[in-house]
Amino acid sequence: MLDVLADRTYRHLFAAQVVALLGTGLATVALGLLAYDLAGDNAAMVLGTVFTIKMVAYVGIAPIAGAFANRVNRRALLVGLDLVRAGVALCLPFVTEVWQVYILTRIPQVNL
Repeated sequence: MLDVLADRTYRHLFAAQVVALLGTGLATVALGLLAYDLAGDNAAMVLGTVFTIKMVAYVGIAPIAGAFANRVNRRALLVGLDLVRAGVALCLPFVTEVWQVYILTRIPQVNL
């Protein structure tokens, strides 16, 4: 089963996927804690709204982003999007209002 990791390209892809999933998981936990810190008992409503915004963005923007990705350098696009996501993650500690959470969680949802 571990023989597949002998392929250098696959090993790099696998490691990148593991790091991305860890980052997404940590961001989700941090978002829940931030929502509780900002909204207290209404944290469930804030998280529900955030996840609804994310799903609408996936459904609405994915076809357009996919068509755009076919016309540009994919590596540069993905690196750029990762930098945007990192910038958004760095902004989250400075959030003081719930509406800021909605804006920041909407920005990096141009996943391809």
